[in-house]
This record gives sequence, C-alpha cells and structure tokens, in this order.
Amino acid sequence: MTITYSCIANGRAVLAELALTGGSYQEAAAVVLKLVLLTAEPKTMIQMGSFVYHTLLIDGITYLCASDNTLDILTPSAFLKNVSETFLKNPLMSQEYFSPSNAVAADFQQVLGEYMMKYNTNQVDSSISTLKSQVTDVKNVMTQNIDKILESEDRLNIFTGRTDDPQTTAKESPQTIQILRRIWRKHCKKIIIISMAIFLSIIIILLSTNVIPT
Repeated sequence: MTITYSCIANGRAVLAELALTGGSYQEAAAVVLKLVLLTAEPKTMIQMGSFVYHTLLIDGITYLCASDNTLDILTPSAFLKNVSETFLKNPLMSQEYFSPSNAVAADFQQVLGEYMMKYNTNQVDSSISTLKSQVTDVKNVMTQNIDKILESEDRLNIFTGRTDDPQTTAKESPQTIQILRRIWRKHCKKIIIISMAIFLSIIIILLSTNVIPT
C-alpha cells in the first residue's frame, strides 16, 4: 500500500478526510497544514515518523495525502492532482458552501476512497511488474554465471581425463591432485558467492518494491 491517508483542507479546517489504516494522521496532518500556511509553497513533502506527507496548495485549498512508501513520489503527486481537479470541477465544492458539516463532505470522502484505492492498486501492479523485471535480470545473470561454471567443469573433465592414462598418472598424480583440489575449492567458492548474491538481490528487490513491508 502507498497512500494510507488523505484530506482536503481550507486553511487549517479539514473539509474531508479518509484513513485506510489506523494511526495518528490527524495530529500529523494538523502540523503539516500549519507549515503549508506559513510557507505558502504550492507543493511540499514532509516526513513525519514512518510516513511522508505530500501537499498541493491551490487557491487556499490544501490537498494532502500520507504515503508509507518513502521512495515513491510520483504516485502521491498524481493522486493529489487528480483529487484537486475533481474537487475544483464540482460547483458545490466552492469555499462559500463547502464546510465540514455539509453533506458534500461525506460524499467527497467516498471520492477520496475511490482515488486512494485506484492509485494504490496501480502502485501494486507497478511494483509487481518491476519485481518481475528485476527477478528476470537476476535470473539471467545467474544463468550466465552457471554457464561459465559448467564450461569450467567441462575443461576440468578434459583435464582429469588425462589421468586415466597410467603413464601420465604416474608422473603427474601428486601435482594433479593438488591442482584439482584448488580448482574444486574455487568452484565451490563461486557457487556459494553466486548463491548469496542472488539471495541478497532478491531480498533487496522485495524490500525496495515494498513486497516485504519495512
């Protein structure tokens, strides 16, 4: 999940809000709204705790959302833009008539919910696509490394085949055994390193795409 909370405010007065998860969003949102009024910046991004609060200020109306994905900036920005456009298109949403007690507030809460689900679903689909692509890349690298190891093993088999000759074995046996041991250790190290690298890569990919929650 990316967007967990959103609200629309006139100044510091929250007109409509919706939280998809539990948390002290209202307290944090109040602080963020105060900062928006002080700075009057059209767009802000403030991290508070484990959430990042994104805001969009248009004609005195602040559109705010909280995201639990600190790496994603595009999704909250697109969400706020879409919400603001919908809000401004509705004549009932004007500052003169829109108030927390108005029934329109409850209606627009549903609008917030629809957009939050829409953008969160898109984010999940995007994360899955990214994950699949990255896993494929890791798989390709792994395949290339395994092919190299198999080629090395083929050369090793050709080399060890020479020891089947009794005359060759008598002359090269001690040295050959040492060489084979070194080559075997080298291959074992390669396999271990590659396996660890693949495992760590998959973990990093899962964490970065929020498949494994942090």
